[in-house]
Amino acid sequence: MQIVCLDLEGVLVPEVWIAFAERTGIADFRRTTRDEPDYDKLMRWRLALLRRHGLRLADIQAVIAGMSPLQGAREFLDDLRGRYQVIILSDTFYEFADPLMRQLGRPTLFCHRLLLDDDGFVADYRLRQPDQKRRAVLALKGLNFQVIAAGDSYNDTAMLGAADAGFLIHPPANVVAEFPQFPVQATLAQLRSSIDAAAARLRGG
Repeated sequence: MQIVCLDLEGVLVPEVWIAFAERTGIADFRRTTRDEPDYDKLMRWRLALLRRHGLRLADIQAVIAGMSPLQGAREFLDDLRGRYQVIILSDTFYEFADPLMRQLGRPTLFCHRLLLDDDGFVADYRLRQPDQKRRAVLALKGLNFQVIAAGDSYNDTAMLGAADAGFLIHPPANVVAEFPQFPVQATLAQLRSSIDAAAARLRGG
């Protein structure tokens, strides 16, 4: 039994915070998990930045409503789901993800929650569980699945390390340099071929 776990942003859809930075003109929002390995530090910084600029959840959702998956992502995912069970393991939030999940055909998504105050500002966030990507992979392996995983950022590397086979797809140079053990895939087509090869190897075929 084999299952594929994929990151969302940077793999199947554009980075939400980068799109938000471009829409608002606030360059500081471009900082993502590709730059900052400490997720809590990154999120606390983002929440303070939102408050400082008077930006609410609705402002972020308005940007997301105009976003589309990366070119070829829906076809890649449909093809992959035809042969494997697939779970999206993401550090995004359910309050962000719905428009993009709809365009991707509603794949299974495990992510986090935002907490709002009475004025619609993002007051805090709640992790589904700490270190959720790695722990999800370990839980699946505990159910006797062989797990193949792919992601692009610092926050994916623990997931890739826990999986039976892990791949980076179009990651930044700093992540490649720090994690040379993970093969780098340049395109979704290349990733699909690598997933199939890893699946065959794990099956012993």
